[in-house]
Amino acid sequence: MVTIKDIANRLGIAPSTVSKGLNDANDISPDLKKQVLDTAIEMGYVTKKMKKETRKRLCIFIENMLYEKPEDFGFDILLGFKQAAIRDNWEVHIVPMTPVLQMKEPYDRYMLRNQYHGGFLVGFALKDPWMKQLENTTIPTVLFDNYIKRNPNVAYIGTDSYEGIDLAIDHLHDLGHTHIALLNGSKDSMITANRYDAYISSMQNHNLDIEEDLIAYGYYVEESAKYHVTDLINHGATAIICGNDLLAIGAIKECLRQNIRVPEDVSIIGYDDIPTAETTTPSLTTIKQDRLDLGKNSYAALYWLIAKVPISRSLLRPQLIIRNSTGTTTLRGSKKN
Repeated sequence: MVTIKDIANRLGIAPSTVSKGLNDANDISPDLKKQVLDTAIEMGYVTKKMKKETRKRLCIFIENMLYEKPEDFGFDILLGFKQAAIRDNWEVHIVPMTPVLQMKEPYDRYMLRNQYHGGFLVGFALKDPWMKQLENTTIPTVLFDNYIKRNPNVAYIGTDSYEGIDLAIDHLHDLGHTHIALLNGSKDSMITANRYDAYISSMQNHNLDIEEDLIAYGYYVEESAKYHVTDLINHGATAIICGNDLLAIGAIKECLRQNIRVPEDVSIIGYDDIPTAETTTPSLTTIKQDRLDLGKNSYAALYWLIAKVPISRSLLRPQLIIRNSTGTTTLRGSKKN
């Protein structure tokens, strides 16, 4: 087991100086403090505070996702995580994160300096600075809808996109739809890539043609839908699967604005089952992710990572929620002029 003396010998400084660096003392320079922390991380040192049961600390980092109100997508994920963690006497901190903040300090150093045993990262983009660092992190870390290869300290949790998209296409196919569009999210998201792959796989399994004109990328916000819905319908789509519920709700509103009937002219399916999915007009057919269970599953994965069990992926099963935004259609995919 690595000791303060081992770190001191590596750096050629006094053990008391190492102790000051690890405890964020004010009477050593920031550069030396950084060197102490970086060396401790490299050598796998665990501070005494981190060993104490009374100092069990986890951190949730959240980016690009609303989470403060019950109707926000992230609210139940964080709630489920905290409910599970608190039962095991963990102290849970929530830290809003941005790429700028990630540039200020490496992930491992931040975690060690703040005495966190593990982290849960929610809403991060593939291009975020910390994502590259996670390839080599020694800190137990769980990612929501993101995946790091070959690091036994990092796990991916989410909902099975292949099963979810297949449920949606199976439902639409049973209703007679053959020209099914995909309105996906931003291209720098792993979940966007997963849902595209799932769409291609399911369309092939249903012997349906894959038409590039029926695949569009936007952003996971309601406003983005209006830039794509008209083109998809003009290219023959009789049904649109959206990457999340906000896109689907935006698509419904754009259809209503253009006097396109939902579901008579076009069926629309969302993904997530946020609270407003049930109250929009018409109510939204969607693929449900149980976000409380996602949070609890995230904590469970982190718990086992801390116990040195190398979790890779942990996926929940989705559920098809059928409401009023899907049905048979009078259009059969013939392209409009």
